[in-house]
Amino acid sequence: MSTVPLVEPTDNVRWPWTLRYNTAWIGVMVGFYGPIQVLLPNQAEAIAAESKETVLAWVFGVGALFSVVFNPLWGALSDRTVSRYGRRLPWIALGGIAGAASLVLLSTADTVTELIIGWCLVQTALNAPWAALTAVVPDQVPHRQRGAAAGYLGLAQMLGVVIATGLAGVLPGAAGYLACAVVLLVSLVPFLVQRRDPPLPPGRRSPWDLRGFLRGFWVSPRRCPDFGWAWLTRFLLNLSNGLLLAYLLYYLRDELGIADAESALLVLTVVNVLGVMAAVVISGVWSDRLARRKVFVTASGLIMAAAGFLLAGVSSYPVAIVAAAVIGIGFGVYTSVDFALITQVLPAAADRGKDLGVLNISNALPQVVAPALAAPLVTQLGGYPTLFAASGLVAVLGAVLVGRVKSVA
Repeated sequence: MSTVPLVEPTDNVRWPWTLRYNTAWIGVMVGFYGPIQVLLPNQAEAIAAESKETVLAWVFGVGALFSVVFNPLWGALSDRTVSRYGRRLPWIALGGIAGAASLVLLSTADTVTELIIGWCLVQTALNAPWAALTAVVPDQVPHRQRGAAAGYLGLAQMLGVVIATGLAGVLPGAAGYLACAVVLLVSLVPFLVQRRDPPLPPGRRSPWDLRGFLRGFWVSPRRCPDFGWAWLTRFLLNLSNGLLLAYLLYYLRDELGIADAESALLVLTVVNVLGVMAAVVISGVWSDRLARRKVFVTASGLIMAAAGFLLAGVSSYPVAIVAAAVIGIGFGVYTSVDFALITQVLPAAADRGKDLGVLNISNALPQVVAPALAAPLVTQLGGYPTLFAASGLVAVLGAVLVGRVKSVA
């Protein structure tokens, strides 16, 4: 493995590294998605049952704004970090510890204000390991392996969602939060003790300039058009997915009338992950072998759109199960190949963490936009069929616009 931090890696990564890296991602996903899938919706309903959709929209929206700010900030600071442990590992460790503590604090929230503050603390803390782990791929994985690496990463992320949903469903309330915090911390340990993170030589860090540091977060789409189009298409496809998932628990409980909506959601999550597993690694490896990315991302968007239109047309639990599988296949293809694509449009090696953080805004911003759009769509503009149809249309737009990226096949 290359020991030079600011050049493109050339040595292949091996299975021990891949296993430890993806175990760390499982922990981070548990920390995020235990609250998102079950714990926060249940807390919102317990605090304000009659306005739970609006409360949840505020919680997710404000929390996502913190993610929009702190993901690129932590990434940029990790780019500049000089330590004996490397650039990324300190942020993974400190962010994981702070994230676990924030989850425990969030479990005690019993007002809307406390719920928002607690979730903002979780978002702030966990975006540090998220940003650092994301930058590890272009730091240490050569181009020829990035499709496969992203495929395994996507698989790990989906396993994290399943584990999070299961823990939160079986252990409600404070116990669920504590379980997510413990899994988060334990999962980070194997990657941290491996200590494979080349340190940045002190002389390679540019002098501190606050104005220049802040200006660096703007990556001009005119100067870097492929970066801009990659950002936009990533935003649209994540927005589509966010619209599908925003009120899924409420859809099962209120629209379909399922009494044990948490168990039904767990079934959908497992089916979704099986769909992801069927596509994520295969599509990543296949894109590596063909040295093509865009056709896979386009196909993934169209598949996700089909699932949205299916849910819009028929409201039933069996159809929801089928749609979950279709979404899994589409999102599995997207997760692996799109991540490989964005690592190939980064403007500069020295700013990988910051630039990936800017791209990660296209993951976080839909968490703000999706609930803001979903609430009026569900309550005022036609209900869940309108919501799911909107998701399908957004996915089609993202699938089409990825063709504007020119430097990647």
